[in-house]
Amino acid sequence: MKSLKTLSILFAGAMAVASCEQAPKSDDAKTTEAKTVDSTKKSDAQELKLDLATSTVTWVGTKVTGKHTGTFGIKEGSLSVKENQIAAGKFVLDMAALKVTDIPADNEMNGKLAGHLKANDFFDVEKFPTATFEVTSVEAYKADTTKKVEEKDKEYTLANPTHTITGNLELKGVKKSISFPAVVNIANDKVDAEAKFNINRADWGIVYEGKKDDLISNKVHIGLKISTAAAQ
Repeated sequence: MKSLKTLSILFAGAMAVASCEQAPKSDDAKTTEAKTVDSTKKSDAQELKLDLATSTVTWVGTKVTGKHTGTFGIKEGSLSVKENQIAAGKFVLDMAALKVTDIPADNEMNGKLAGHLKANDFFDVEKFPTATFEVTSVEAYKADTTKKVEEKDKEYTLANPTHTITGNLELKGVKKSISFPAVVNIANDKVDAEAKFNINRADWGIVYEGKKDDLISNKVHIGLKISTAAAQ
């Protein structure tokens, strides 16, 4: 009888783990120490301002009982193009403009979650009102054939990346280099780029675990859709 009870408990535990929400199965950004920015790459390059009306930065956070989605505000940004290639670029995120999109805006839980994310447990926007991403290199995409190909969520993974973008992401006062696949199109003095990847928030010192019975995943999914405005 004891063994039957034990099996029941183990089975229930296994089912609970199996039903936990998992972070999106996407490409993991390669994270290393921040790299030096070569300012000479902007020489003779055409600077194109970001179209703030059409550019978006989205996020997905997961925990044991589910997930939340939202956006980061974009304060300003630009990309420098030379010989039909991205030579440099920098974006500034408005962390105070963070929004939650999976809970109706008029629901009090929306405000509570957004407020918690802006507090010092997470992004501490009062002390760190902005985050930045500065491009250090953009190269033609090469698939890593040494790794086993794992099934990924189509919604959160690019089908046919064209480039690998590397840059310094400064978040909550911590600067790290990240590399991730992207689709980049440059035509008629305009740049359109898209990227989908996961980062580990702990690399930037964001280590709040959540409640004991509702732990939060360290993986955060980031989605970028960037367009530049028409050249003046």
